[in-house]
Formats: sequence, structure tokens, C-alpha cells
Amino acid sequence: MWMRGGTSKGGYFLAEDLPEDRDGFLLRVMGSPDARQIDGMGGADPLTSKVAVVARSERPGIDVDYLFLQVYVDRAIVTDAQNCGNILAGIGPFAIERGLVEARDGETPVRIHMENTGQVAEARVATPGRKVSYAGEARIDGVPGTAAAIPLAFEDTAGSSCGALLPTGNAVDEIEGVACTLIDNGMPCVVMRADALGISGDEDPAALEAEKDLRARLEAIRLVAGRMMTLGDVSETSVPKMSMVSPPRNGGALSTRTFIPHRCHKAIGVLGAVSVATAALLPEGPASEVATLQGGAEKSLSIEHPTGEMTVIATMNGETVTRTAILRTARKLMDGHVFG
Repeated sequence: MWMRGGTSKGGYFLAEDLPEDRDGFLLRVMGSPDARQIDGMGGADPLTSKVAVVARSERPGIDVDYLFLQVYVDRAIVTDAQNCGNILAGIGPFAIERGLVEARDGETPVRIHMENTGQVAEARVATPGRKVSYAGEARIDGVPGTAAAIPLAFEDTAGSSCGALLPTGNAVDEIEGVACTLIDNGMPCVVMRADALGISGDEDPAALEAEKDLRARLEAIRLVAGRMMTLGDVSETSVPKMSMVSPPRNGGALSTRTFIPHRCHKAIGVLGAVSVATAALLPEGPASEVATLQGGAEKSLSIEHPTGEMTVIATMNGETVTRTAILRTARKLMDGHVFG
């Protein structure tokens, strides 16, 4: 099944349907490696070259297991080194459509074990008449029109890939002369002030990608940060993400420009937004320096990005984020056979 999940798009497969040569098959399906992915289903962009592998779960209290795979566009690489919270938005509807979860009348909760990181998310899917409905009035930036809301709640995401929310134990580390927060609240991220990299933070993604010196500097920081975050040699992986933050322009908490890691995201990833929002709630660091925050134990942080904003709801216990939630949408695009 081909689906849009949040601001991403990709193929959703039952684990049992994939061949033994899974990665080779998926490279052929997407048309990689090729910058245009002309001989496959990929859309010549990392955000449209994604795969979800789903299976009924045998874990207590869990409905389905979800493995996310990023298929590189211009390299013959399929990696499970990260999660994807946007593709996650389609897991609930897909699981119901494929009969892995029995639909309830009205709304169906789907508890999802994210295999990449071992964490749990719960999606609530609109199922009037016990059938998935993709039509609704929810709107998310980066996607035209409206669709049914799919709220996603995340549990125990701190340190999902790096073993700790702050893998170095510090809110601020200096790398290559730049103050960075190395953080993992569902997605390993390096958070830096945009002005520390010589940009304002409101540039068009294409303009930032064209800045060779900026890209080289970001990659130099990323390679050092990867080892500091216990991720090892990250030269061939898609994490950590590199997020440059600046003061909000449109009434949000802060503004972001994120490299994922070599292309500039036209929005921001779901779990990347959660990690950046968490960085903003730290007592110190690049994000907290530029963020505008509200009071209270439950904080709503509007994370601005190139095509709008993404709101993260963070529940606090003192200075600790205990739970996060975010609203996404999804839509079924095609159901049939794909050839590899």
C-alpha cells in the first residue's frame, strides 16, 4: 500500500510479504540509486523514499510492530538507523486495513512498537462504521487540503537511539567552535543556533543546500557529534539530524532549518520536532536561548519550519519532559502490487 504519512510518503508492507532479499527488492522498488529514481516509485526526495514494514505484535499490550526503513535516493543504501514519525502516522490505518487490528465504531486506538528504537507510540484512527476514514477537517502544514486527524502520543522516547536524552550528559557541548545540544528524544539531533552558522534561520531550503561551505561545516560537526552521541561513524547513516534554530517569526516557540542530514528538510520530522522542542525546554542551550515558551506543566510548542509549523504538546514533571504528543494525518494513495 502506498500512503502519505504526515509530510512524507512511501510504501507500507506486511513483513511476511517481503522477499528474502529485502533491501535489494526495496532499492529496485524505489528506483535507487538514481537522483531522479526514474525506474521506481520514489519521488527523488528523501521524504518520498521511505518504507514501513508492519507485523502483528506478540508483545503484551502492543498491537503491531513497525520497522522504518529509509531508502537513499542516490546511493544503494537501505537503513534502519532512525525512526520516522511521519510514516508512523499511516501505521494505524494500514494495520486496520490489513486486518491486523480490529476496528471499533468511531475511533480505534492502535498501540505501535517502533522496532528501530524499541519505543511505543499510540495512534488514534477515525473509524466510523468500523472502517478507516481518511476524510476530515484536520490540517497540517506541508500538506495541501484537510484529512482525518491522527493524534500520536509517544512514551519513553528519551534516549531511544543514544541511550540517554543527553548522551554526553551536557546540555551544551562545543563542536568545531559551535555550541550544540546533542539530544535524543525519539530522534538523535544536533541543535545549534542559526546565527552561529552564519545564517538568519529563515532561508529557503534550496538556498541553504546551495551553500557548500555551510553543508561542509554541518557535516564536520555531525561526524564528531555522532561519536559523542554513541552512534559511532555516521558518515553513511542518516542520523543525527542537524537542526539550526532561531527566534520565532510567526508567533511560535522557535524557528528551524534542519538537514536530514545532507538535504534541507522542507518541513521538520515528527520526532525531530519532539527532540528540538525538548531542547527548548532545557534550562540552557541554543534552543532555550532563542525560544519563546509558555508556563504550566503542559506546554504547547509551535515549531516553525520552512512550510509552516508543527505543534508539540509536552507534559512536564519539574524540568523533565514525561510525555509528548503531536497531531498528524495520513491518506491511502494506492493498494496493489509493486514490482522490484
